[in-house]
Amino acid sequence: MTQEPTWIQKLPKISLHDHLDGGVQTETLIKHAAEIGHELPATDPQELAVWFREAADSRSLEHYLETFEHTVAAMQTAEHLRKVARDHVVTLAADGVIYGEVRWAPELHTRRGLSLQEAVEAVADGLMDGMEYIGTLGGRILVNQILCAMRQNDRGLEIAQLAVANRQMGIVGFDLAGPEAGYPASLFTEALDYAAAHFMPVTLHAGEADGLKSIRSALVDGRARRLGHGVRITEDITARTVAEIDPEGTLMPGADREATVLQLGPVAEWVKNQRIVLECCPCSNLQTDAAQKIDLVGTGAAFDPARTHEEHPLALLFSAGFAVTVNPDNRLMSSTSITREFVELSRSAGFGIPEFFEMTLNAINGAFCTFDEKQALMQSVQSAYAQISRELQQAEQSPAEQEG
Repeated sequence: MTQEPTWIQKLPKISLHDHLDGGVQTETLIKHAAEIGHELPATDPQELAVWFREAADSRSLEHYLETFEHTVAAMQTAEHLRKVARDHVVTLAADGVIYGEVRWAPELHTRRGLSLQEAVEAVADGLMDGMEYIGTLGGRILVNQILCAMRQNDRGLEIAQLAVANRQMGIVGFDLAGPEAGYPASLFTEALDYAAAHFMPVTLHAGEADGLKSIRSALVDGRARRLGHGVRITEDITARTVAEIDPEGTLMPGADREATVLQLGPVAEWVKNQRIVLECCPCSNLQTDAAQKIDLVGTGAAFDPARTHEEHPLALLFSAGFAVTVNPDNRLMSSTSITREFVELSRSAGFGIPEFFEMTLNAINGAFCTFDEKQALMQSVQSAYAQISRELQQAEQSPAEQEG
């Protein structure tokens, strides 16, 4: 099967980890910046896109996050927030996304006088405008919101309350974003308790810029149902040979003595068995040195970051049975989309229809939408995958086989 973007583009996709301020269209950013007098590094859309990609490709999450100063600055009025949100829906639809959850931090968008509530309403209006526009084109897409509280600030409870109070505007989840190291979920007990008491689902950034202790805190203190990135769960995986596990040869008779077996620690075991969704974002991880090289996972070697898609541990986690999903994180900074992420996986790991289908089902199962919406998404995905599979099979047949 040829691994070409043409058929990957057509696959229906679910986007669970997609930042609103990380996906601003450069044309919109330039227009908004001019209107408010904000100076950008470039005023040509293509040049600006290149600047963002190169600035974000810093090998540091802290430097990566600095690029957001420009996008956030251009999202400080209700009109600008509505436009960015509408654009986001159109971008998702062009990527083949049929259901998305866009996350953003309302507390970052009040510099010019907007209240938190006004900011939420502006984004909700923009998302609705975008969904209605896609509907006029004959398409169908549902996009909900996840509200983030910034870890370095002290507004967690306020944002959790904002999320709960605005469920009717399509807010389906609560998150903690920003600097991960030094700001564990345990510091936000009030906010997380409030979310739990009001049945607001939680997904937390964890296992990206910090290690296993951050993931443990997200699960124990945050009761997270999903992990934003979560790739450093590999720190709780040990690789051992059959000979090491079964020196006498009695437990696994006939097994290859040199074969490697992955043994999961208690945190990894919980994440796998409880189907805690990993919101993996490979392109972003390669920019910020977030993931351990695949050949070092479980060896006890010092952390050495993956620098290529071949080195990223997503395929290992997927084959080990974790509930892996694929997401863009920040479309502008990483110059990516789910289509591109899929293409890179097809090239680096040989992923095809079966793997993309399973990861898409993982995303549907982990989504924070209603059960009925999940059922509808499942039917749409199954139907589309079946059709695309038939088309690919027909394309591989010779003319004689097709006539027969």
